[in-house]
Amino acid sequence: MAWQYVLFYKPYGVLSQFTDRQETSHPTLKEFIPIPDIYPVGRLDRDSEGLLLLTSHGKLQHQLCNPKFGHPRTYWVQVERIPDADALKKLERGVTIRNYRTRPAQVALLSAPPPLSPRIPPIRFRKQIPTAWLTMTLHEGRNRQVRRMTAAVGFPTLRLVRIAIAHLQFDGLQPGQWRHLSSTEIKTLQSLTRLPHL
Repeated sequence: MAWQYVLFYKPYGVLSQFTDRQETSHPTLKEFIPIPDIYPVGRLDRDSEGLLLLTSHGKLQHQLCNPKFGHPRTYWVQVERIPDADALKKLERGVTIRNYRTRPAQVALLSAPPPLSPRIPPIRFRKQIPTAWLTMTLHEGRNRQVRRMTAAVGFPTLRLVRIAIAHLQFDGLQPGQWRHLSSTEIKTLQSLTRLPHL
């Protein structure tokens, strides 16, 4: 049987799993992806959006989830207020969150909001408090890391959208949509992980 590789645009409020083990009544991946025996590579929190890679290839899933692998993950991050150069430098160099120092990251302030579908429900709006968008690329994936990083430098995250996992990108996907990886994308995964016969 051929391995399955699926890229999914997880909407806000959806759990990154196929069953709701705690019976919270939140939607799960099962409501969007009708493919058996595939599992997420990593996860996105319920209140985060964006790309999720799923596969039936257990060794690939294990390797990509291993912190030693350190493949890049890129996010668009809407924060409260407008970060100054000092805050951006701190995020780039790494910040301490929960007794852990984050690895260096690539961080930039976007000049305009990115082309995203409106979030449902929308983020909270405060007339007196401006917001800004950042692009952040991390090489690690600790629990709620982006949110904790921006909070640590004084700019809480309002909306978080993962737009790339290594070389994998949206390519026209809308929230709730999924697609199979192309043969080229699978070959690039193979070269990144050095796993034969993906």
